[in-house]
Amino acid sequence: MTILLDTSALLAYFYERDKNHTPAVLTMNQLGNETLIVPSPVLSELFYMLSTRAGYKRAILGDTITRRSFSIVALDSEVFVRMEAIMNRYLDAEFDYADTAIMALAERLKISRVFTFDRRDFTVFRPALTLLP
Repeated sequence: MTILLDTSALLAYFYERDKNHTPAVLTMNQLGNETLIVPSPVLSELFYMLSTRAGYKRAILGDTITRRSFSIVALDSEVFVRMEAIMNRYLDAEFDYADTAIMALAERLKISRVFTFDRRDFTVFRPALTLLP
């Protein structure tokens, strides 16, 4: 099966001081041969968060991302249109950009599972997604 990865999951996985580091590593290990998709906005958000917490050098993950075999998915105009529709539908929730990209890609790619520690936005969104761990 295929799983979309959120920034919170990747931050916890790569940053040893994150409170969710251990569950992130355990979950990532359990995912084994699953196809892991990272929407491109997640990488920008992850880089920023890692650089502010662990430093610039630690935030450079190109080789690590490649070795772990994450599939990076760029957004196209169709996804942007759907993201805008989602943001407008849930205006009061003020979903962030990366989370909305995950939601739009989940619909487009027919993926129901998301690895995240950030439950707020994903529990509001419908149709409901299966959140890991």
